[in-house]
Amino acid sequence: MSRNLDLTLTAVAPTIWGSTYLVTTELLPQGYPLTAAMLRALPAGVLLLVLTRSLPSGIWILRSLILGALNFSLFWWLLFVAAYRLPGGVAATVGAIQPLVVLLLCRVLLDQPVTRLALLAGFGGILGVALVSFVGELSLDRIGMLAALAGAMSMALGTVMTRKWHPPVSALCFTAWQLLGGGLLLLPAALWLEPSLPALSTEHLVGFSYLGLFGGALTYFLWFRGISRLSPSTVTPLALLSPISAVCLGWVLLKQNLSAMQMAGIALVLLSVWLGQHSQLKVARS
Repeated sequence: MSRNLDLTLTAVAPTIWGSTYLVTTELLPQGYPLTAAMLRALPAGVLLLVLTRSLPSGIWILRSLILGALNFSLFWWLLFVAAYRLPGGVAATVGAIQPLVVLLLCRVLLDQPVTRLALLAGFGGILGVALVSFVGELSLDRIGMLAALAGAMSMALGTVMTRKWHPPVSALCFTAWQLLGGGLLLLPAALWLEPSLPALSTEHLVGFSYLGLFGGALTYFLWFRGISRLSPSTVTPLALLSPISAVCLGWVLLKQNLSAMQMAGIALVLLSVWLGQHSQLKVARS
């Protein structure tokens, strides 16, 4: 029962992340990927730091900066670049390679076995996300494609290293350290490489607040909590729920059509997530 609860709570994170593309394109000022990533990470990190009242020390300062860079600075910057330059379907499909990358990194860095069932689930997830996300458009912007691919790899490495460097503090505190580190690394880059933001409208403020509080602080606390209680290879397939959430939000809020192909893709993604979990149960029992 405890494992099922951990999986359920962890799954809340990618379900909320599915709204990132919608919020980015509908509510945020366009053309500020570094600034958007910084404003998503730094205020959330400061807020959680105030709540936890604990600063990293010693080796954990460096580790928090490294993990903050992998999980937030690089990943969110590249995510916003991909969101601005690619249709959501292309970005989501490229990002769906993350579970496969995590499997390989777990084998190399954590000495965890990789089963054929887990690999099958990973490839099935990519196909399912492609069926869910593509709705007739195809745009292969080179920078956007590279950003989506590099972002998936950055998050995959950050997920595995978060487990490898298990901290002597709570998941909430560790989330605060990483958000703060990632936001601080993004701050000078945003100030130097991008123009100042225009006057922010109410929509802009709502978008940044939502991404920081819900898309940042809450979801990454749940995600890191899941990584600390379960293996990264168990947690990461849940990330495939994000494009399903995105499509469902588009259907409900933007009145977009949901085709038979997309419904088949949703079923394939859910099956792949279940297979991914089942394969890890077999590994744990072996």
